[in-house]
Amino acid sequence: MTPGLGWIGIVRLGLVQTALGAIVVLTTSTLNRVMVVELALPAVLPGALVALHYAVQMLRPRLGYGTDRSGRATPWIIGGMAVLATGGVLAAVATAWMATQPLAGVMLAVGAFLLIGGGVGAAGTSLLVLLAKRVDERRRAAAATIVWVMMIFGFVVTATTAGHLLDPFSNARLVAVTAGVSVVAFVLALCAVWGVERGAGPPPTTAAATPFRDALRQVWAEPVARRFTVFVFVSMLAYSAQDLILEPFAGLVFGLTPGETTRLAGVQHSGVLAGMVIVALAATGIRGRRLGSLRAWTVGGCVASAAALGGLVVAGLVGPGWPLRPSVFALGLANGAFAVAAIGSMMGLAGQGRQAREGVRMGLWGAAQAVAFGLGGFLGAAAVDVARLVLGSPVAAYGTVFAAQAALFVLSAALAARIGQPPTRQISITAVGAVSAAGLGGR
Repeated sequence: MTPGLGWIGIVRLGLVQTALGAIVVLTTSTLNRVMVVELALPAVLPGALVALHYAVQMLRPRLGYGTDRSGRATPWIIGGMAVLATGGVLAAVATAWMATQPLAGVMLAVGAFLLIGGGVGAAGTSLLVLLAKRVDERRRAAAATIVWVMMIFGFVVTATTAGHLLDPFSNARLVAVTAGVSVVAFVLALCAVWGVERGAGPPPTTAAATPFRDALRQVWAEPVARRFTVFVFVSMLAYSAQDLILEPFAGLVFGLTPGETTRLAGVQHSGVLAGMVIVALAATGIRGRRLGSLRAWTVGGCVASAAALGGLVVAGLVGPGWPLRPSVFALGLANGAFAVAAIGSMMGLAGQGRQAREGVRMGLWGAAQAVAFGLGGFLGAAAVDVARLVLGSPVAAYGTVFAAQAALFVLSAALAARIGQPPTRQISITAVGAVSAAGLGGR
């Protein structure tokens, strides 16, 4: 049996997420801005390209199956990062090309974002599989926090550094900076995983020989894996639905300026990080004592998220007199707690069930998460528009959507509480039916 990873090994693997985040932030943020501002293209174009990169991640179960068949995650991490880096460079070239040949540039961008989605799916899924296999149960919450924070670190460092290097802006400079970041990120990921799986044995013969469709069917037949897929989809739908509506809500209802709403988003992200750190410390143990299980933190985080969203409903009714910043910080705190506990639980559940199916399980959950993220922001914004037309009031519209999100978090808490318990027909029929296509769509 391979030994568990120590803290240094966990941080090393976290560098893969740093590298992944470095490329993704350029392709989803910087190129987005260049298309809309410098090239004066419709905002729907980068939005569609980002949605495309999420859609490709429906292939995560198939990519995870490849990890199971080979018995090693390292080749898939390296291969995924190579594909991601290539896609990042081609996306920058495509953006520059749009300045002179818009149609050709858009066509190249479509191919580039397909590569980006495939690379993220292969590297991200295989990394989680490796962590699930090698991280001891006691350290999983802390490992999830480390990996997540290191991804955010990749966002911050790349955005800051690339921001300086891109001035004065030119299309040639955009391509050069993106290519440089992509090469550095790939080398960093390569160094991070080198030798981690040395001595890992091959998968069982029967597991390696099972066709993908049969392997996926076997995993979907496992009650725990199926229920956790439903939980991931519902909770991440609730989590991402606020992305595009929180700042407009603060501007319309509380009269905040763009700068103030941007700082408010910073308050929320600070709360997310604080929630992650709290759960990491509590679940890992303070002086040998663990404060609650990962499932308890997951359920509690979902319930607290619902309560925080309920606070935003009241905030809209009260208006500027409401303490908005503490409410938004509380929402971030609850979101961070539930998210890191859920990722830690995912690592533990990946190894439960039929042997050598960790990759398919991780891929199934990753596909559910990607679909939820792709839908969440769009549905949240669209729901506000529809509610404003029907109700005629922005306060009522945002309050209705926040209340719907809170209801999704309450459902998520109920689903999380039942993972590993006997099936509850009332919940499983509605929720499983809603996401079965999403969970199985990567075939």
